[in-house]
Amino acid sequence: MDSQGERRLRLRLTGAAALAAVSAAAGTWAYGRSGASASDLVRDLAVGGAYVIAGLVAWRRRPANHTGPLMTAEGITWFFGNLQGTAVPVLFSFGAWWEALNMAVLLHLVLSFPEGRLTTVLTRRLVQSAYALVAVGGLIRTLLFDPARNTGATYLDCADCGPNLIAVPAWNGAFDAFDAAYHAAGWVLSAVAAVAIVQRWRHASAARRRALLPAWVGIGVAVVFLMWDMLFYVVPWFGEVGSLAEQAVYLMSDLAQVAVPFAFLAGLLRMHLQRAEVSGLVIDVGTDPDPARVRDALVRVLGDATLRLGLWREEKRAYVDGAGREVGADGPGRTPVRAADGRPLALLHHDPALADDPELLESVAAALRLALENVWLRTRAKDVASRIVQAADAERGRLERDLHDGAQARLVFALMSVRRVRRGLADHPDQALRAAADEAETSLRLAIEELRGIAQGIHPAVLTREGLAPALNALAKEAALPVVVAAEPRRYDPVVETTAYFTVCEALSNAAKHAGARAVSVSARQEGDRLVVETVDDGVGGVDTAHGTGLRGLADRLAAVDGVLHIESPAGGGTRIRAELPCG
Repeated sequence: MDSQGERRLRLRLTGAAALAAVSAAAGTWAYGRSGASASDLVRDLAVGGAYVIAGLVAWRRRPANHTGPLMTAEGITWFFGNLQGTAVPVLFSFGAWWEALNMAVLLHLVLSFPEGRLTTVLTRRLVQSAYALVAVGGLIRTLLFDPARNTGATYLDCADCGPNLIAVPAWNGAFDAFDAAYHAAGWVLSAVAAVAIVQRWRHASAARRRALLPAWVGIGVAVVFLMWDMLFYVVPWFGEVGSLAEQAVYLMSDLAQVAVPFAFLAGLLRMHLQRAEVSGLVIDVGTDPDPARVRDALVRVLGDATLRLGLWREEKRAYVDGAGREVGADGPGRTPVRAADGRPLALLHHDPALADDPELLESVAAALRLALENVWLRTRAKDVASRIVQAADAERGRLERDLHDGAQARLVFALMSVRRVRRGLADHPDQALRAAADEAETSLRLAIEELRGIAQGIHPAVLTREGLAPALNALAKEAALPVVVAAEPRRYDPVVETTAYFTVCEALSNAAKHAGARAVSVSARQEGDRLVVETVDDGVGGVDTAHGTGLRGLADRLAAVDGVLHIESPAGGGTRIRAELPCG
């Protein structure tokens, strides 16, 4: 929300709070004037205030959801009927007309929870009928109402309240019949609303049922309220208006209704937290989209134990779940998840009732899309890095062969020729010429040795011919310090062997140049589906991987082939370098 939207929200909340304060003050004053006790006033304020407080909190936390404004409106209209306790004709008439407005607002709140909007034609018609009953029916009832004659027509016990400004005395004879019909219509609307709530419950998922629980509480309280209202007005033997029985029912109703707004608030915030949990899907998926783990995370967020998750398999051109079964893309309760470029990623086969909460499904789909695209990008990056490593190793091998079969072979041929010339000059009288032949032979021999060292550093031929163990033994013989090798004599993938070999090369180079080590041990063994290569030296330790380009490059090379590098180098305690490479 931008700053302008934030200001508008604050103004609306402030205005609603001010209106609620005025309504509560006027209603409490009027209720007290009618003879209400202190406990009655406290109960009445508690119910209305609970709706206002819970509504303002919900409005502030979820400004795009109409549940907060509806709860606030319920708290404001709660006090309207109390205005019948005044002797001010305008206020009395207003209170008599809109006495039941809070019940229409409550019906609206119950039927629109938790989205804050009416999602079916039936619920819209019910709410429209409730408001029309209060507006039209309440007006007609007020036109017929004479407080001096119909003393039991309200819940207030006030002999000197009124008069009714808009009463038509000639119509007062029809008041009792119309009043009974008016309350009966309200009871019918509540009964139909209860049926609508039951239908929503039957077709709802587990998560949605938890969210609808406050609505059940609210409709239950509303039905109880209207039922006892009907009983007091329609069934004479049930009890008189104003009796102790009526007051007891009022007390229980008020206490129950105090809890209702906070139940709505809890349900709304729980739905909000449920949406907040969606962001955790990215973490739950991680770098390995295991279908079982991802499905468990989705079940927790959506609350649907029947959910099936199908991940797109390009080779099958279908969505496949964790058990290898295809998940059909046609039918109700399917939510496809596609990448930004339109590629299919996954398919959610869920309870069709979750379609009633499209915002939650869209949030889950977006989070799952982000997680799977992240995995896809990581996989692509790893594939690219792996291909680069393979290409580099292939190029190393080609250079080694070119040097061995080309330049090195030519130098060896030249050395043999110089040696023949040197033998032919053995009896030559020119000492300088014989010295020049000796110098040429020595230079060629050194050049061949240096070229062999370069070729060995680029890619040792023994590694290609015989494998990792012989290559490590050859490397140990040429090392600048004593090296003990314990390697299993088995072959691995060429990329794995090359990576392991150069890992040991880097470790031996560090031990000789920087660690001041006196000896190094090297081991290579297979553990499960991993090749584990370890080098341990007795040097000074304290390796700083943050500033060592060699070790950082080594870690990157291992990561490119799905390997892992571990370094233990306490100061003064030597260095252990452990590389784990896939070899299954």
